[in-house]
Amino acid sequence: MWTLGLLRSEIATLLRRQRTFALLGVVAAVPVLIGIAVRIETGGGGGGAGGPDGGAGPAFLAQVTNNGLFLVFAALAATLPVFLPMAVGVVAGDAVAGEASSGTLRYLLVAPAGRTRLLLVKYASVLAFCLVATLVVAASALAVGALLFPVGEVTTISGTRISFGEGLVRAALTALVVAVSLTGFAALGLFVSTLTGSGIGAMAATVGLLITVQILDSIPQLSGVHPYLFSHYWLSFADVLREPVHWDDLIKNFQLQGLYVAVFCSAAWARFTAKDITA
Repeated sequence: MWTLGLLRSEIATLLRRQRTFALLGVVAAVPVLIGIAVRIETGGGGGGAGGPDGGAGPAFLAQVTNNGLFLVFAALAATLPVFLPMAVGVVAGDAVAGEASSGTLRYLLVAPAGRTRLLLVKYASVLAFCLVATLVVAASALAVGALLFPVGEVTTISGTRISFGEGLVRAALTALVVAVSLTGFAALGLFVSTLTGSGIGAMAATVGLLITVQILDSIPQLSGVHPYLFSHYWLSFADVLREPVHWDDLIKNFQLQGLYVAVFCSAAWARFTAKDITA
């Protein structure tokens, strides 16, 4: 009961912050800008369909004018490499370090929460933000896509057609996959947050790690390292829109995120439970 109450309080506090509203506003604006740009570029007419092996971004964008539901997939493909993880990095980096820099961390530990329970609650609140941010992108894209473009049966990447209702289910599943894809990076950000008492420093370091990993993942000479980088399988969510769904890369993504969660949550726990709290 105490843990649930603490979790509700933490999530409510997080969602009430002006910074959270600003982050959600930024990610929600991306689908709007994409939809308006595609509408202006095509004049509202039908565009060419993406090829069956088109992958994420370009194939989805080519399909937007034919079916507004594809704006959900295009927006997730556009926000996942940068905007969504940066927003998560800010929240995760500030989770513990922000409390320390504001002088409230000691008061939280005075309550009968315990360091382990408090850390779990902090991580759970970051995961809640991952889900909320992803759903905000998907909902914004769905609304804009339905407003600016026709909607109807969905042509999958494999070339088959599914009903609009099943397309909505695939869109919701895609958003869930994207949220899960951010869990490993969220654990890394939480660990960084336990290393310093500066919220700004922790946020900057977490975002810096994100940029570094993205750069490493784009260098062909480091292809042997790519499968171990937390962002390598992020765009595997495109396989949800195949018929049937291709699970190979999705499962690799889930396994990799689970590994990052296990390693960095354990590291965060080891650091936080042994840390001398002075603020």
